Amino acid sequence: PVPDPYQQPNDTMILTRPRRRSGSLAPVVAAAALACAVVMVVARSGRSEGLQASAMMRSPSVSTSFAASGLSVAPRRASSSAGCPSSYIQTARKALATYAQSPANDLLLRAARGEKTERTPVWLFRQAGRHLPEYNQYKKDTGKNFLQLLDDPKDVAEVTMQPLRRYDVDAAILFSDILVVPEALDIQVEMPGGKGIMVTNPLQGPADVEKLDTSNPAQLVKDRLPHVLAALPEIKASLKKENRDVPLIGFSAAPFTLMFYMVGGNTRYNETMGEQWFEKHPEACDLLLSKLSDVIVEYMSQQVEQGADLLQVFEAMGSYISEPNFNKFEMKHLKNIATKLKERHPDVPLMVSDDFYPFSPKFPPEFRPQVFT
Repeated sequence: PVPDPYQQPNDTMILTRPRRRSGSLAPVVAAAALACAVVMVVARSGRSEGLQASAMMRSPSVSTSFAASGLSVAPRRASSSAGCPSSYIQTARKALATYAQSPANDLLLRAARGEKTERTPVWLFRQAGRHLPEYNQYKKDTGKNFLQLLDDPKDVAEVTMQPLRRYDVDAAILFSDILVVPEALDIQVEMPGGKGIMVTNPLQGPADVEKLDTSNPAQLVKDRLPHVLAALPEIKASLKKENRDVPLIGFSAAPFTLMFYMVGGNTRYNETMGEQWFEKHPEACDLLLSKLSDVIVEYMSQQVEQGADLLQVFEAMGSYISEPNFNKFEMKHLKNIATKLKERHPDVPLMVSDDFYPFSPKFPPEFRPQVFT
């Protein structure tokens, strides 16, 4: 990620980049804003020589990160920044940062921003899964099952890349599982063949909810899910290495979906367990969803910091919650997640699995994702 610790207002950067396959407006906005900034600085200082498409950047340290994104960066000292409106500088910085981090194939990102695209972006909804023979062969070769593959960032990167090698899709999606968050809270998850997902120590009542320690969700994610976070840079490196420079989708399950499994719900039995909890323990449910929301925000935010270009919220169990309970319990936590993520990462699109949201047409403006899938 491009850092933001600007410190020296008189530093400038000269940035060039090879031609990209993109229809994005970011470079156009950047060029316009930069041109205005440069003209005003030159007019003010009387020095026009040597300034080529310069943007006011305060820290030479960003050169390393920009260079990693394919930009050639040379720090340069401007004679004066007086007279250059800060709004132009901020516009230039934002556009350059977006352009620097955008993949060569940014079709999905442009669609998410509402820009006109030459075609509809396509990606594999789930990870490699059981339909890929190379995935099954990889499990056989490594001697690992699904959950064991998730523990090794290199395995995660390999499995993430497999669908991209087979299909010419427009995005990659992190190979992971929705239940890594409950696992971080010491909920034991098993996936025996033919029996679906099984939680061996489900929450028994409000007292168990109280015991869940989410007092420092950011540290919890760093301590308990480092293998997931470490996988994202591995994937980004693989995308570059194999010349498959597409956006990377990070994700998390939504709060109710996590709660459904944590209280013992299962799609093959105990389908009504979530609804039973809403009826018997409404206050504990609200507390549990709140705790999970805090962890989800940190989990997804740290995915962005490690390279995710988009974020997807999976409400995979949305068909197991009634509309009244969805509106009463779940919606406010979804709004909280969306609000906090957009505050931290305003340029990162938020995606929602529309197939699992029976009530999506009624979403309020506070929770209006950029992409429905």
